[in-house]
Amino acid sequence: MFKKILVANRGEIAIRAFRAAYELGAATVAVFPYEDRNSSHRLKADEAYQIGAEGHPVRAYLNVDEIIRVAKESGADAIYPGYGFLSENPELAQAAAANGITFIGPGADVLELAGNKVNAKDAAIRAGVPVLKNSIQSANLDELIGEAEAIGFPLFVKAVAGGGDRGMRRVETAEELSGALAEASREAESAFGDARVFLEQAVLRPRHIEVQILADGKGGVVHLFERDCSIQRRNQKVVEIAPAPLITEELRQALYRDAVAFATEVGYANAGTVEFLIDTVGPNAGKHVFIEMNPRIQVEHTVTEEITDVDLVQSQMRIAAGETLADLGLTQDKIKMHGFALQCRITTEDPNQGFRPDTGKITTYRSPGGAGIRLDGGTISAGSEVSPHFDSLLVKLISKGRDFSSAVVRARRALAEFRIRGVSTNIAFLQAVLADPIFASGDLSTSFIDEHPELFTAKPSQDRGTKILQFLADVTVNQPYGPRNGRITPAAKLPKVDISKPAPAGSRQRLLELGPAGFAKALREQNAVAITDTTFRDAHQSLLATRVRGRDLVIAAPYVSHLTPQLLSVEAWGGATYDVALRFLGEDPWERLVALRAAMPNLCIQMLLRGRNTVGYTPYPTEVTEAFVAEAAASGIDIFRIFDALNDVDQMKPAIAAVLKTGTAVAEVALCYTADLLNPDEKLYTLDYYLNLAQEIVDAGAHIIAIKDMAGLLRPAAAAKLVKALRERFDLPVHLHTHDTAGGQLATLMAAIDAGVDAVDVASAPMGGTTSQPSASALIAALEHTPRDSGITLDAVTAMEPYWESVRQVYAPFESGLPGPTGRVYKHEIPGGQLSNLRQQAIALGLGNQFEKVEDMYAAANEILGRPTKVTPSSKVVGDLALHLVAVNADPKDFAENPQNYDIPDSVVGFMAGELGDLPGGWPEPFRTKVLQGKNLKFGVTEVSASDLEALNGSSELRRSTLNRLLFAGPTAEFRKFRDTYGNLDQVDTVDYLYGLESGREHVVEMAKGVRLYVGLEAIGTPDARGFRTVMATLNGQLRPINIRDTKIQVAVASAEKADTTNLGHVAAPFSGTVTVQTVEGARVEVGQAVATIEAMKMEATITSSVAGVVKRIALPRPQSVEAGDLILVVESE
Repeated sequence: MFKKILVANRGEIAIRAFRAAYELGAATVAVFPYEDRNSSHRLKADEAYQIGAEGHPVRAYLNVDEIIRVAKESGADAIYPGYGFLSENPELAQAAAANGITFIGPGADVLELAGNKVNAKDAAIRAGVPVLKNSIQSANLDELIGEAEAIGFPLFVKAVAGGGDRGMRRVETAEELSGALAEASREAESAFGDARVFLEQAVLRPRHIEVQILADGKGGVVHLFERDCSIQRRNQKVVEIAPAPLITEELRQALYRDAVAFATEVGYANAGTVEFLIDTVGPNAGKHVFIEMNPRIQVEHTVTEEITDVDLVQSQMRIAAGETLADLGLTQDKIKMHGFALQCRITTEDPNQGFRPDTGKITTYRSPGGAGIRLDGGTISAGSEVSPHFDSLLVKLISKGRDFSSAVVRARRALAEFRIRGVSTNIAFLQAVLADPIFASGDLSTSFIDEHPELFTAKPSQDRGTKILQFLADVTVNQPYGPRNGRITPAAKLPKVDISKPAPAGSRQRLLELGPAGFAKALREQNAVAITDTTFRDAHQSLLATRVRGRDLVIAAPYVSHLTPQLLSVEAWGGATYDVALRFLGEDPWERLVALRAAMPNLCIQMLLRGRNTVGYTPYPTEVTEAFVAEAAASGIDIFRIFDALNDVDQMKPAIAAVLKTGTAVAEVALCYTADLLNPDEKLYTLDYYLNLAQEIVDAGAHIIAIKDMAGLLRPAAAAKLVKALRERFDLPVHLHTHDTAGGQLATLMAAIDAGVDAVDVASAPMGGTTSQPSASALIAALEHTPRDSGITLDAVTAMEPYWESVRQVYAPFESGLPGPTGRVYKHEIPGGQLSNLRQQAIALGLGNQFEKVEDMYAAANEILGRPTKVTPSSKVVGDLALHLVAVNADPKDFAENPQNYDIPDSVVGFMAGELGDLPGGWPEPFRTKVLQGKNLKFGVTEVSASDLEALNGSSELRRSTLNRLLFAGPTAEFRKFRDTYGNLDQVDTVDYLYGLESGREHVVEMAKGVRLYVGLEAIGTPDARGFRTVMATLNGQLRPINIRDTKIQVAVASAEKADTTNLGHVAAPFSGTVTVQTVEGARVEVGQAVATIEAMKMEATITSSVAGVVKRIALPRPQSVEAGDLILVVESE
C-alpha cells in the first residue's frame, strides 16, 4: 500500500479519499488555492499545500504542473484524482507516471480512449454494445454544424473530455445550434482544458442508468450492479438510486453484460462507470444505448457502496497499489446486492431562481442521523463560507432501506431533520421530488423535473427562528425606540383570574338570541347604562399613535370578557388600526380580529367603519364595501359604527345596507358632532341640523343612533338637549362617544345619562383622559348605587388598570406628548386622535415648538375650508392646510382671499373639488373657485377589475388578502415584505419587539402550543468599514452570528455599480461569480452577441448583449468577482 496519497481535488470527495486512505494506513496530502484555504478538506489532511495563482481558484485545481510539484515536494507516492477537475485528463496520469508517481485510476491511454466519447463509442461497437448516432469530435464548430442534419434534432452537444453537465447543451432546432456549440466549447475548455465537442442523437424521454465497474490490472472485470440517475436538471444529477427501480430483469442483465463487455474491450483498470440511456416512449421503448464511460469514481458511488458493502474508494487505491479483484475478495459470484439506497445532493441552488447557486456564510447547520442515513460532506459547518468559485454541493445524503419505499421514507425523514441557515438550499425541492407519487412508483426519466413544474412551488422551510432572531438583533443594535430601561412585560400585571373556565354569557349571546333589531330594542328598554370599552382601539389610537400590537390586546381580551361580561361591546377594530397594523406593525388586521373573537366569545366586538371608505380614505365601489362588511362580520364584528366625515348619509348607505344584509350584525350609524349647538350664533350645526341628520340615519335602516363627538366639544347641557331630543323623536337607542380633551367630559356623560342616553364609551383609566375617552372607573364610580348603575363593579374595571398602565409605559415612545387637558380644543376643534398625531407631524416638520401656532392655524383652516365636520379623512385635510400655513408663515386671511398665490396641498385641492363629498354648509366661495382654477382633477370611485371581483367572492383567505390590497396597496406591500423578511412576530414579547435583547437575560418566544424559542444575547461586535456589527446571539442554546447594519453610523464605502434593470443597454452579472469581459469600449455589438463570460460553481456561462449598439463603457476593467446585478458594461443603442 502507498505511504502517502495526494488528493488532487477538494470538498467532499477529497475528504472521502482521506478517510479511505486513513483506514488503509496511508498519510494524506491536500492541495488548495488561496480562495479555498478555509475548506474543510485542507484541515482533514495530514499535510496541505497552496497551489495556483491568487484570483484563479478553479484553474489552480486544473494545473497539472502544480499538482506534480506538490506531490514531489510532499513525497507523495500516489495521486488520487476523485471526480471533476483533472480526474479524466490523461495529462495528469502521464505526468504522474513520468515522475514515478502512481495515478490512482486507469492509465493515460485508457483515459484517452474511455474519456473520449467518440472513441469510446467505437469501442462499444466493437464490443457489441448498442450506441447512438454521433458526429466527429472537433473544436471546429462549422465542421460540426454540417453533420447535424444527418443526426437529426433534438440532439446534444457534448464535451469530448467532460462529464456531468459541463460542456453539454441540448439543442432542439438548427437555429439554436451555433450558439450552443460556442458556449459548450468555451465551457469545456475552461472546465477540462479541451475545447473539442461533438454532436449526439437525443433519446426520447430517457432513463439514465449506469453500471459500476471495477477492474484490476490483470484483466479481471466485475460489475457492482446499476444506479438510476434519471432525476436530473440541466443534465446534472439530483437524486440517484441503486438498484434502478421498475426495470425488467432482462434489461438489468443486458446492462451488466454490456458494461463488462465494454470495460473488457478497452482494457479498463480501476473504478469506472458505464452509462446507458433507455428510451421510455416511442418505438425503442425499453431499449438501451451506450452513451459514455466515466473513467473515474462518480459522485453517486455511495449508493453502490451501501447496497454491496464494498468500499469503492479503498478498492481504487488497493487496485492501483497492485492488488487484484481476487485479493480484494471481489469476484462476481461473491458480490451481492441487498436493499435499496438513494442519494440526494444537498446544494445551495435555489430552484425558484433557475437553480442559481447561492453564496454566503452558513450560520446554522444541524444534520440528520439515525438508522439507514449516511452523510458525505465537504465544506459545511456553522460559520463556513460558501464560495462562488466551486461546486454548489454542500453535503450528500444517502439513505438505505430494505426496499425502495423504505429508502425514500428515510430520505424524507432525514431531509426534514436538516437545518441549514444563511444560504438558500434545494431541500424543499428535494422533499417535493421524494413526496411525488410518480417518483415513488419508480416511473423515472431525465425529463421528470420538467414534467413536474409543481415541484418548484414547494414551500421552503419558514426558518421562523432565524427571522425572529434577525429582527431582534436589528432592534438591539439600532434601538429605534431607545433602551429598555428596565421595562417589564405587561402580562406580568394581569389580574389573577381563572380564564380557563368559560366566560359568563354576555352581549354577544344576547345578540345571537335576539338578532340585531331585537338587540337594539332591548338596549333601548333597559334602564342600566350600557358601556362600551374603547381601550382596545380608540384609546390607544388617540394616545399612542395606534401602535399597540394585537398581541397585547389579545392577551388582555379573556380577562376583560371574564371580569366585565356586562359590557355592551368592546371597540377593538377598524379606523386607523387597520392600516397601521399593515404599515407599521407587520400584522394582518384580519388575524388580529380572528384572535380577538376567539379570546372574547361572550362580548360584542365593535368596529369603526368609514362609510363607503370602509377603513380607507377614499370611496370604494359597493362590491368592496359589501365584501368588507361580510368578511368582517364573518370574522368577528358584531356592531358596525358607521360614519361619514361630512355627515353625508348617502355615502353611508352602501355600508348600512351591507351590514343589514348580514342579518347578524348591528348597524350603529353616527352623526358627527362639532361646534356648539347651544350657541345662539351657531347657524349651521344646530339642533335641527342634527335631528334632520338623525332622521336620514333612521330612514336608512340604522339599529342604533350614535353621537360621535370626535374633539370633545359636546358640553353637558348640549349633550342633555341633543340626547333628549333624539330619544323623544326616535325609538332607537342612542350611543354617545366623546373625547376628554378638555377634561370635563365625565360631566357630559353624566348629563347625557340623566337625559336618557342608552350607551356611552369609556376607556380604562390609565388609557383614558385627554385625547382619549373618559375614565371607565370614574364613570362606574359615579353611577354606582344610582338608578342607572351599569351593573359593572368598580373592582372589575380597576383590576385591569395595572395591566394597561404597564402597556402605556411600554409604548411610551409613541405618546402624543399632551401633558394634560387643554381648553384650547373649544377653539381649534381638533379631534382627539388627530391632536396626538398632529403634534408628532409638527415635530417631524420642525414645528414642534410652534404647536400653539399650529392650533391657531387649524382653527383658521377650518374657517377657510367651510367649517366641515372634522373626522378622518376631512380632519386630515384641515390638518394638512394648518401645517402648510405655519410652514410658509402665511397670513390666513390673505391665503383665503388669494389662494392662487400659494402652493396648495393636494388634499385641499381634492377636498375643494368634492373628493370627499359636499360640505354641510355649502362651499366657501370664491375660495373654492380660485383653488380649482386651471386644475383638471379626476377622481371618483375606481371600478374593481373582474379578477378582483372574483377574488372578493372567493375563500375567506383570498377575500382578506384582496381587501388588504384594494384598500391599502402600499401598506400591504410593506406588510408582505416585512413578513417575508421577519415572519410573523405576534408571539414576540412587546418589550423585546420594541427594545431588543438584553445581555444576561433569556428571552422566550412561544411560537405555538408546545413550541418555544429560547433567545439570548452574548455580545455585540464593533462596526466594520461598512457599518455592520456582528451580533453574537443564542437560539435554543446554539450560538448564532448575525450581521446587522448599524444605521447610526455614517459610512462611505465604495460599492459595486448596479445595472439599471429598466435599461436594456446595461449588461448585468446574472449571478455571483468571476466575470471576464470579451469586448472593448467602442466595439459594435449585435443583439445576443457574447460580451463577457462568467465563471462560477465550476461552470462557465456566456453573457450577451440585449441590444445592438456600441460599447460605451466597461465597468470591469479586469476579471473580477461580482454579485448578481452588478454592472458589467453599457451598450449605447444606435
